[in-house]
Amino acid sequence: MQATTKPNFVIPKHLQPYVVEQNYDKYTEVDQQVWRHVLYRNYNFLKDVAHPAYVDGLRKTGISLDHIPRVEEMNQCLQPSGWGAVTIDGFIPAVVFFDFQSRGILPIATDIRKPEHIDYTPAPDIIHEAAGHAPILSDKWYADYVKRFGQIGAKAFATREEHEVFEAIRAYSKLMEDPLATQEEVQVAKEILDAKQSAVTGVSEAEEIARLYWWTVEYGLFGKLEQPLLYGAGLLSSIEESRHCLTDAVIKRPFSLEETIHTAFDITKMQPQLFVCESFDQLLDSVERFKHRMAFHTGGKVAMEKALRSGATSTVVYSSGLQVTGTLESMVYAENSEIVFFRMEGPTALAWNNQELNGHGKSTHAEGFSSPIGRLQGVSLPLELFTDGDLEAHGIRMNEHVKLMLEGGMTVEGRLEEIVRQEGKILLLSFNQCKISHHGRTLFQSDQGTYDMAVGERIVSTFAGAADPERFFE
Repeated sequence: MQATTKPNFVIPKHLQPYVVEQNYDKYTEVDQQVWRHVLYRNYNFLKDVAHPAYVDGLRKTGISLDHIPRVEEMNQCLQPSGWGAVTIDGFIPAVVFFDFQSRGILPIATDIRKPEHIDYTPAPDIIHEAAGHAPILSDKWYADYVKRFGQIGAKAFATREEHEVFEAIRAYSKLMEDPLATQEEVQVAKEILDAKQSAVTGVSEAEEIARLYWWTVEYGLFGKLEQPLLYGAGLLSSIEESRHCLTDAVIKRPFSLEETIHTAFDITKMQPQLFVCESFDQLLDSVERFKHRMAFHTGGKVAMEKALRSGATSTVVYSSGLQVTGTLESMVYAENSEIVFFRMEGPTALAWNNQELNGHGKSTHAEGFSSPIGRLQGVSLPLELFTDGDLEAHGIRMNEHVKLMLEGGMTVEGRLEEIVRQEGKILLLSFNQCKISHHGRTLFQSDQGTYDMAVGERIVSTFAGAADPERFFE
């Protein structure tokens, strides 16, 4: 008989594909013995050296030392802490993982480590997720930190190369726990992972925030340098590393945002150094400070270039509030190096306030989307703030041929068919028989069909993922 997870919350449609049944009956007696072995040994050690919320949290989250937990029972026990739990199939993309956590949902891998990896495994398993992550969430300050981390981390940009590293890590970790995998297959996967990691140049904001997560949520220590307490899930779920981390072989460093984001980690071995935080408020402050350097907060050219390097679904936000979701393909720069035009490839959707605009989903913009950025040349008032009187004064009239000269050498001309506004701001100008050029070089031209021009003097934000994920990933 299968155990069905029945969450006390609604799982958004775009996250549902990652959720699986726990299928409790698949666990063998060996699996249960592995659970008991790890939990009893860890509990007897950790009750004296872990954060006080750990022991209390085991009881509050319905986790028994005697048997693998049923996730639907954990889900009910987490509810008083403002959290819930769902079962997932191993590694999921970081953006998705953080999306779950931003909603107060703890993703729990259903597999359990093999006996030969009983002390430590790099693959996510139910010991790590349930016995490592869940108990400490009973601490309100820590739970708030993890949820806030998810809200910010879900927007972080990775590069194409880092996406490939993630896939290599997932393949390697799955083989590590696959009883049918040969040593040769595992070795080949490790060599592929090493090659992918070597191809990464620079450090993206996704990698920086992953490091912050690793050195806090996964491998964090709490309290005093001389006698710290364990709170990181990787430590709380590992027999070997929970003990090793308290020895002099591991360097203990005071926690700081800059130190953690500049310190890389290796998931395949025990950590040579760890960071000790003074309080969970210190962690919450650090993630808020990190937010201020991210593309979704800064906007502008650097943020756009991060979206381009990601090669993945991202959202560009105009100063008008218009949100454009798709895969950024190219950009045009003005003489001052500012971006004055961009192009999305493939299905693209337009949204406002995280809600898709009627008639502007992926079916409408199935072949992509392109638009200029900037003010009208020589006009101080941004076009998005134009009233009907301002439009008339500048010769911008419905059902007439209009020619717009924008800063940076952009020209848009065509028959104006529609104006889309929200809360007094112009989001879109729709043209028929439209032509767009940059210093005389044609970027777009169509004698039939509608061209929708996004309106906004600047890009105020870009972030990974979709503005309206429910509709975009439907």
